[in-house]
Amino acid sequence: MQDYDKHDAIGLADLVRNREVSATELLDEALARADQAQAELNCFSALFPDAARKQIEDGVGEGPFAGVPFATKDLGVHIEGLPITSGSRAFKGTIAKTDSEIVRRYRKAGLVLFGQTTSPEFGLTTSTESALYGQTRNPWNLTRTSGGSSGGASATVASGVIPMAQASDGGGSIRIPAACTGLVGMKPSRGRIPLGPPKSESWNGLSTVHCVSRSVRDSASLMDATHGREPGSRYTAAPTVTSFYAASQRAPRRLKVAMWTTAPNGTRPDADAQAGLDATVTLLTSLGHVVEDAGPNIDGEAIGKGMVMVISAAMANIAAEREATLGRAIGEDDFEPVSLRYIEMGRKIPIVELAAADEAFMRASYEWDGFLSEGGYDLVLMPTLSRAPVELGVLGLNPDDIDAYNHAVSTFAPWCGLFNMIGCPAISLPLHWTPDGLPLGMMFAAPHGDEALLYSLAGELERAAPWAHRRAGFYTG
Repeated sequence: MQDYDKHDAIGLADLVRNREVSATELLDEALARADQAQAELNCFSALFPDAARKQIEDGVGEGPFAGVPFATKDLGVHIEGLPITSGSRAFKGTIAKTDSEIVRRYRKAGLVLFGQTTSPEFGLTTSTESALYGQTRNPWNLTRTSGGSSGGASATVASGVIPMAQASDGGGSIRIPAACTGLVGMKPSRGRIPLGPPKSESWNGLSTVHCVSRSVRDSASLMDATHGREPGSRYTAAPTVTSFYAASQRAPRRLKVAMWTTAPNGTRPDADAQAGLDATVTLLTSLGHVVEDAGPNIDGEAIGKGMVMVISAAMANIAAEREATLGRAIGEDDFEPVSLRYIEMGRKIPIVELAAADEAFMRASYEWDGFLSEGGYDLVLMPTLSRAPVELGVLGLNPDDIDAYNHAVSTFAPWCGLFNMIGCPAISLPLHWTPDGLPLGMMFAAPHGDEALLYSLAGELERAAPWAHRRAGFYTG
């Protein structure tokens, strides 16, 4: 299709609405590009064109994205009758029994669901590599990671298959892939976007769902179409006074921004990441915002241990449920080595550690809000990654050296996980590229419930320093 690359999702929907192109033509284009991307990047776990064509035949409605092709992630989001393996050999062949609430909202918005993108096993690492599906490659450099755990989604969008794709984030898994591939990645506030059924929360509430996209307005408009409490949810984010799309189209007031350069675990940006921070500060200052070098005092050891405890408990529960289904013990042919370590820890750790983890997260939340309030800060700026996207194999779940793996994972994106623990929104924006052409996103975080402020600043930065013209080394079409 001519000019497909010139449009974001809102733009493609406008073409359908104005009868300049049909939903079927868009789907055919996306499927052709998906085949190209899969051959080069290995970014899809499944394609289901027949289900997508049936959806078009039944009618895509009048939603804001009517007729736009879209892909979900192979983790947590269920489409009735279609695969859901969570990137795990233990769940190979599993078929979803019902639609997740977010899928119902996607269809109501008019999105045409045609494929499923890759994830590492249960989203447990920051690179999309699995024993079940193999390595997903970064279209900017095929030897590098596209991030995790939504690396299939980021590779799909960055290579031009579709303008946005569903992603999820339990410790950075929307923002990290966006940062690795030159995309916008918003992690919503806890309770903003539905996650179930079958479960309305994951990792004790740390995980949430949204998308990676090329444009800010697509991300904002999708949040408008999908946010709000789902049936069975025990909490919801506060309602907003304006639409997220509207926020993205207007410049924010003059903001006071803290630049946080030492992560809770002590990691600092390398030269590439610091160059990105410096350039972002220059851009913010040119727009009239005030930036100060400051950051909250967060107990990195406590929250890091807490994250391990929560994930271990969750994995032990998943393993127990799977053993009950299979009628046998699970082993190394079912789960990858790092996953098995989590399962073992989850089966052995005292239950009191979960309460201790929750208390560590609560203390961090008090520290965060106190820091913003006492300093009068509207937002905090950090690099999403401490360094450029690393080579494939460094962050995979089958490491040769577990100590080296733990160090690599804990220092790659060490600012990200905090915002899952305290439930606050954070967005990664493609504001920097390294001298050798690799994206390295910059992240802004806000108080709980204030996605609108993040979208307002993101839209302003996108207009001041556009990125839509940039193309990865491998690009479909």
